[in-house]
Amino acid sequence: MTRRSAFLASFLVLVPAVSARAQPAAGGPPAVGVVRAERQQMVQTDEFIGRIQAVGRVALVARVTAFLDKRLFTEGAEVKQGDLLYRLERDPFQAQVDANKATVEQLEAQHRLAELTLQRQQYLLKTPAGQQSNVDSALASERALAAQIAGAQAQLRQAEINLAYTEIRAPIDGRISSTAVTEGNVVSPTTGTLATLVSQDPMYVIFSIAVRAGSELRNRYAEKGGFGAVVIKLRLPDGRIYSEDGKLDYASPTIGQTTDTITLRATIPNAVFPGTDVATPGARQLIDGEFVTVLLEGVQPIVVLGIPRAAVLSDQQGDYVYVVDGQSKADVRRIQLGQSTPSTAVITNGLKEGELVISEGLQRVRPGATVLPGPASPPPAVARPGAGGPANGAGPSGSAGGASPPSGQSPSSGK
Repeated sequence: MTRRSAFLASFLVLVPAVSARAQPAAGGPPAVGVVRAERQQMVQTDEFIGRIQAVGRVALVARVTAFLDKRLFTEGAEVKQGDLLYRLERDPFQAQVDANKATVEQLEAQHRLAELTLQRQQYLLKTPAGQQSNVDSALASERALAAQIAGAQAQLRQAEINLAYTEIRAPIDGRISSTAVTEGNVVSPTTGTLATLVSQDPMYVIFSIAVRAGSELRNRYAEKGGFGAVVIKLRLPDGRIYSEDGKLDYASPTIGQTTDTITLRATIPNAVFPGTDVATPGARQLIDGEFVTVLLEGVQPIVVLGIPRAAVLSDQQGDYVYVVDGQSKADVRRIQLGQSTPSTAVITNGLKEGELVISEGLQRVRPGATVLPGPASPPPAVARPGAGGPANGAGPSGSAGGASPPSGQSPSSGK
């Protein structure tokens, strides 16, 4: 055998040996990703379904009967308090005002004459020519004319009020609806709503919570400032978290008899879309009557024991996780979840700080089986996760998909 042949033979012997060491032995323990249960700061958040409601809402109606002469607003636009919206026919009401003014002036002239007559009779009473009956008659005439003047002035004020009603102005700032009556029609107090004016900024958000949840919130925030310690955030129908924060300002003094809930109300600014003119229809982000998700956030974060949500499994008995013990075996651990988020599960019972929890490769884990633990992949960055209640389900892939339940039961992704 030549030197080259010997070298090739030795190389062929070494290559299989190296390859055998590089590959894991068939039937070996499955590799899993683990995380350590650690305490972390978390802002407590509760979710409720709410509805946006305008602070002010005015139904514009005619106060007098007249022809609708002019509509002076753009339908769907925002108007300011005091803006002229409708003008009714003014001439008949102006004529009535002028007639009542003339009546008042006539009565005032007669009253002046009656005052002079009374003074004259009172002077003559001091002489032999004066008589008390004449004084009494002059006094009665003066008083009667004074009463007539008061009545005529009241009629004049009423005529002036009716004249002012021919101009329908905006009583509040807000966005106005389309008009129900067009120019040229006769309107009256029985016509109904001409248009609706809805205030825009700020807005109310109304939502109901169960009595038990209300008691928990009260106990949680009583020592932190009560209503002032709660921050209201909204998740809009498109999934975005609204940029403005709200504050609670009202709690119903009674409980709903059929729902056993308490109604809460918060005030929140109604911002304009960036780069949008406020006069443009739909310029503001919150709309009266819109359904939103209300997120009640505490001002001060709390310290909780948390693990990735992907590590939590569920079956008919409840929630559980797999913990790696000192012998690298997967141990089933029943847990109780607190208020969690889609990415983090808060553990209130069943798990100790520092324990290793399997969060990846759960589909290959069997209760009591030996595993090969390694660091789990870091979770993807989330800009701002929406807060959720304790929905006891598994999270991303690799959680409950193929994991074996501890007692032959079928795992589920939620209760």
